[in-house]
Amino acid sequence: MAFAKEKDLAAIAICDHDCVDGIQPCHDLGVLSGVEVVPGIELTVEKDDTEIHFLGYCIDWQNQWLQKKLKDLQQFRINRINAMIAKLKEQGIEVSPQAVFQLSGRGSVGRLHLARVMLQTGKIASMDEAFRKYIGFLKPCYVKNIHFSPREAIETILKVGGVPVLAHPRTLRNDGMIPDLIDCGLRGIEAYHTDHDAALTKRYEAMAKRYNILVTGGSDCHGLGKGRVLMGGVKVPYEILERLREAALFIKGSQAAGR
Repeated sequence: MAFAKEKDLAAIAICDHDCVDGIQPCHDLGVLSGVEVVPGIELTVEKDDTEIHFLGYCIDWQNQWLQKKLKDLQQFRINRINAMIAKLKEQGIEVSPQAVFQLSGRGSVGRLHLARVMLQTGKIASMDEAFRKYIGFLKPCYVKNIHFSPREAIETILKVGGVPVLAHPRTLRNDGMIPDLIDCGLRGIEAYHTDHDAALTKRYEAMAKRYNILVTGGSDCHGLGKGRVLMGGVKVPYEILERLREAALFIKGSQAAGR
């Protein structure tokens, strides 16, 4: 939160993978620093040999049903990391499970934690090599994320009053999937992203306009997991947050009417 203040950000979204534990402490510090905190989540699915990430903005993160579902996802993540560690051992890379889980702390454990410990073994030269050769999507030591279908992930976000947004669409490498995701209830697309150049940004802005969905953006900051703190690398107008909040109010109102 101090870094967000230093970067002169009016608001940041906390969208950890399968975890909401960081929202309350960030909110409390945000009140003191004058930086708004938008409660969020990031969920991962796989479809047709493609990994898809969904952001859920303005969620009711204290919802008990969501808390239970996230606990199940976090246990799946632990099992998945252990399975990848076993595969790495077959490739001659010994990784301590305790070191990975100590690094991840109370939140969800993920491949970035695993890659950082792999780097400490000296068997790889960079985080990029860890993903490119071993634990990246469909690489030899990768273990599938099979917990969700795209529709189930989107409906999970909607159920807790959140706005489901497609994260970093460039990584799909298949824009043809996006209309199907919109049919499943997708409400926005992350056009502004650290890895998007001007041409990609314009492409996804045009797609959002064509399908009448929201445009969002973010730095996709993973702390030091990507080698440096990316927060503030992508700044979007405050009106984007206002539109997200309007959409969330509409979703929550529709659910209340449905009940």
